[in-house]
Amino acid sequence: MNTPFLDTAKRVIRSEADALDTLADELDGRFREAVELLLNSKGRVIVTGIGKSGHIARKIAATMASTGTPAQFVHPAEASHGDLGMITSADVVLAISNSGEAPELANLVVYSRRFDIPLLGITSVASSSLGRECDVVLLLPKLGEACGTGVVPSISTTMTLALGDALAIALMEHRAFTPENFRDFHPGGKLGAQLSRVSDLMHSGADIPLVRLETPMSDALIEISQKSFGVVGVTDVAGDLVGIITDGDLRRHMDGLLSFLAKDVMTASPITIEPGALAEKAVAVMQARKITSLFVLDAEGSHKPLGLIRIHDCLRVGLG
Repeated sequence: MNTPFLDTAKRVIRSEADALDTLADELDGRFREAVELLLNSKGRVIVTGIGKSGHIARKIAATMASTGTPAQFVHPAEASHGDLGMITSADVVLAISNSGEAPELANLVVYSRRFDIPLLGITSVASSSLGRECDVVLLLPKLGEACGTGVVPSISTTMTLALGDALAIALMEHRAFTPENFRDFHPGGKLGAQLSRVSDLMHSGADIPLVRLETPMSDALIEISQKSFGVVGVTDVAGDLVGIITDGDLRRHMDGLLSFLAKDVMTASPITIEPGALAEKAVAVMQARKITSLFVLDAEGSHKPLGLIRIHDCLRVGLG
């Protein structure tokens, strides 16, 4: 059943969605000019704004910084009290003001003009103080606000946020910024975990449990126990991985186990993975095969083991 609250929510969301459609339809060559201005910068994008525009500016700066475009938010009031020193002639200033008349931006705008620092603006009024001074101005359609009275920034901030995302992603695509690059800037949290590579989580070096084909099972059991992974890899005289011994293999050869060699007990041609694969792929393989670990081999065709990754390592960082 609809309620007045639900009606309000639907009206607000639909009005903002309609505004985004209008914004997309009205984008023109100035957007290309804005992207080129940002691409030509040898420094950072200095994003600034006051009030609600300031909150949106912080998010735009954060999105750019995490997608390959060095960016920093500078509070315009703090800029007037010394933080102008953060801005260099190599930077580009992205100033945001719906009205284009925020007095707090004045000193920063003047500073950019004085030192010939490129100025990109987002505003809804081309003839405003900000609009007139910009090298490139991106205009927001004048569509009012979702409150109906024009006093609560909502439609305007939603359009500004979307426009900032559009700039960041256009820059990202031009630079061929990959998910792996994103992970370098965003190693924490769920996104960082999803973009982890096998090489980030695998055990390597002396930690890898390995025995040779001719190793007696008594010694193989010691290796399994000492390395505590519940498995051991079996290598030939060249050091190539040719098999694996798991708990299942031990159970199948329990009768007379200590009389066997590793080659008699192992499962040949084990499932492996390359170090550059996403850890999520390793999880999918282990879950599909109902196994708990994978040996890691060089993707260039070598069969020498580089590491071992376990399902527990992936679960520890939030995968699975």
